[in-house]
Amino acid sequence: MKVKKYIAPSMPDAMKKISQELGKDAVILNSKVVYSGGFLGLFRKKNIEVIAAIDPDVKRKKELEKKKENFEKQSKQPEQLITKPQQNNETNKQLINEIQQLKALVKKLSAQNPEAQNIPAPYQKIYERLLQQNIDRHVLQQLTEQCLEHFYKNDEKISDEEAVQFVADTIKNYLNEVSFSPISLQKKYINVVGPTGVGKTTTLAKLAANTVLQHKKNVAFITTDTYRIAAVEQLKTYAKILDVPCEVCYNMLDFKKAVKKYADKDYVFIDTAGRNFRNDQYVKELKSTIDFNHDMESFLVFSLTAKEQDLKAIYEQFSIVPIDQFIFTKLDETSIYGSLFNLPYKYKKGIAYITNGQDVPDDIVEASKEFIINQIIGVDLYE
Repeated sequence: MKVKKYIAPSMPDAMKKISQELGKDAVILNSKVVYSGGFLGLFRKKNIEVIAAIDPDVKRKKELEKKKENFEKQSKQPEQLITKPQQNNETNKQLINEIQQLKALVKKLSAQNPEAQNIPAPYQKIYERLLQQNIDRHVLQQLTEQCLEHFYKNDEKISDEEAVQFVADTIKNYLNEVSFSPISLQKKYINVVGPTGVGKTTTLAKLAANTVLQHKKNVAFITTDTYRIAAVEQLKTYAKILDVPCEVCYNMLDFKKAVKKYADKDYVFIDTAGRNFRNDQYVKELKSTIDFNHDMESFLVFSLTAKEQDLKAIYEQFSIVPIDQFIFTKLDETSIYGSLFNLPYKYKKGIAYITNGQDVPDDIVEASKEFIINQIIGVDLYE
């Protein structure tokens, strides 16, 4: 098998070179973005590196067929041979026309949206949707190359529906290394942490209610959120509704006493104070109040209405304590869901739950890759 490497400014340019040198039977083995030149990592030139190949057996077979065809043409009457130059001219015109159409398409896409340069028409709408959802730019860059390869491998015959399904499957595959699962019920203590205003207390109540009502378990509450009287009263109200005990802890000594007090419970749900995540000291206080031992499952709670830049800063601050998975709240208060993909992809942490309202215990769903992709794509492609 003949294998060659091509470097070009864009995928269409690379495909043109491959077609000219290896023919239409060439196959793309690999493609990636490469950079050259520049100074101290700046002003580098972006190119596309494509590895293509052609099977020599296929090439020889075509050459034999061509020789046979030429022999048959030569055996025909002279008047029949007169049309040959005209046929070649027509083929050349058709090839030139196709190249011009491809260039016009690329130019049109570039003018409409520089981010979507080189995206073939069937993928354009779904690509624009991903841009609106603020999907990670590095992922979009890779996706561009994958869409082009998919497009050309299928002889440029891709419907809009096929394009959407391909993009959805590809985005989903980016999360293959991330595990999504609800609370395991393998550890006794379930703890939620996060900044102010994300809905930790309500979310904790939903988790506890589901554990009591669905799994018929005996539970208790602990709260260390002594900075807000309303938060303590809110959790006590939920505890009263569920007919379970609730203990308020001001320090590590109080926490250890509560743990001992609830030794007979199946599970203990722990609420923490929502503090300013930009202040290191506030976050460090968590470790001086709660014993993050091996028998505890901890969830970092995010609000989908927050800026993603802030969400990343929140994670960096709270990463000083063990974080098992994320919980996202306020799905019903936004139409931008990119963070549901970007944060698990970046930090390789799964999402356990997503909440979509204030009702306890109903407005909460177990997260999955399929659910997240459906939200981002805007179509229920997966059950």
